[in-house]
Amino acid sequence: MTSVRLPLFPLNSVLFPGLVLPLNVFEARYRAMMRDLSAVPEDDRRFAVIAIRDGREVAATAQGMPDNTLPAADGPAAGFGDDPMQAFHTVGCIADAATIREKSSADDTGYEVLATGTTRFRLLSVDASGPYLTGEVEELEDGDGEGAGALASGVVRAFRTYQKRLAWANERTLSSGQDLPADPSVLSYLVAAAAVLDVPAKQRLLEAPDTAARLAQELKLLRQESALLGKLPSLPAVDLTRQPTSPN
Repeated sequence: MTSVRLPLFPLNSVLFPGLVLPLNVFEARYRAMMRDLSAVPEDDRRFAVIAIRDGREVAATAQGMPDNTLPAADGPAAGFGDDPMQAFHTVGCIADAATIREKSSADDTGYEVLATGTTRFRLLSVDASGPYLTGEVEELEDGDGEGAGALASGVVRAFRTYQKRLAWANERTLSSGQDLPADPSVLSYLVAAAAVLDVPAKQRLLEAPDTAARLAQELKLLRQESALLGKLPSLPAVDLTRQPTSPN
């Protein structure tokens, strides 16, 4: 498949196709990225979101996160070591920036960005020679795989049970009536984003070779998590339907 070079936006979270990503951008390298994206047509404001394997989403000297115990760090690769490629997972998601709004307040510079995940990619290389990281990426196809429809039905049932157990553990009332998507691929990504899992687990779901493999992993995870939730008295409250805003 043909590769393309895109601005690279590392996060301490995993973005899935179809999911909304709000960003609060204030670091110099990411402000430069958003300035450049703002200058291109609205239908071509793509950037590559990649989960961090080892490193810092926000540099130690960035506004809002001072840390005088660490040496000053700046530049496009700040926080990601001598070889940024090794700091990131190899599969990410291309994001389409639908909204890029520059903040006008004198004491609050930066951008508010609303993007949507579109297509998975494999990261081939990282370039740190510019004002922000760019990556050569190869888009990945999303096939259904064998038995995706049957697995989707099982995942819907398992996810409903998981939601009920999680709401009970958090002493919350589960809102009913929300329909889950019928398309197995869309369902697989929605469940992957909504489940309360750590980054490595979500990354494995993103990297699944096809929809059926992703659904099979989710079915196993949901059953495991539901069994665990049934034995726990309470858990911290979480929001199953929204992605966190990243303070970049």
